[in-house]
Amino acid sequence: MNTGRIASAFASGAGRLAIAAIALLCGIVAAFTLNLPALSGRVVDQANIIPAETRNALTSKLAELEAKSGIQLVVATVGSLEGQEIEPYANQLFRSWKLGEKTKNNGVLLLVAPNQRKVRIEVGYGLEGTLTDALSKVIITNAITPRFKASDFGGGIARGVDDIITVLTTDASEWQKRPALRLDNPQTRDPTDWLLFLAACVFIVLLIVWPGFRWFVLGMAVNILTSSGGSSSGGFSSGGSSGGGFSGGGGDSGGGGASGSW
Repeated sequence: MNTGRIASAFASGAGRLAIAAIALLCGIVAAFTLNLPALSGRVVDQANIIPAETRNALTSKLAELEAKSGIQLVVATVGSLEGQEIEPYANQLFRSWKLGEKTKNNGVLLLVAPNQRKVRIEVGYGLEGTLTDALSKVIITNAITPRFKASDFGGGIARGVDDIITVLTTDASEWQKRPALRLDNPQTRDPTDWLLFLAACVFIVLLIVWPGFRWFVLGMAVNILTSSGGSSSGGFSSGGSSGGGFSGGGGDSGGGGASGSW
């Protein structure tokens, strides 16, 4: 085996794409057994960190956003990520809830895991060109995490929602003038990228040396493919059925958005 050729392949664009695909597959396999919370409303506060007054105000604001634009923005807090990183967890929760319209994929999820001190904005396919990864990162850094550091979870979430709505509903030429939402400096590379590379290497080694692991992955893939068409939660456990007369519209996300910590 030519190790130099393998290293060159990973350094290429095709290699990076392979790493992303392998990492996604790892996330799908791990998330298959997650006990995701039910979509009980536009604000799902499993961690119980949002004051009732703020929760009610957010619910009304999010309902108004969907009525006017069709965009389905949901806020969720969870008590635990169940050993997962927030990126794959948020993506699977989004896909389980099917946020946004099926034909437009115009859903957004603002997820907070206070016990792990993590937050993520997960963006549906149809909104990735508007609510970009860079803008999502700016909103998290400027609007959300400073308030979380002061234990003001309600204030951080409310401000984050306001800025997300501003980006989604305001002409680009207008929000680019706002210092709070303007990306003045290029974002540094995510320091967790090397972890994805390491995970991909471990995944490949396991596939090569452990036949049982290959069969496990194949079985999980078959189960996902065969169950995706018949389950309202995309084949994943959602911890219960949606309540309160609110449900997703069939939308999907491919991992667009940004994450942060405090």
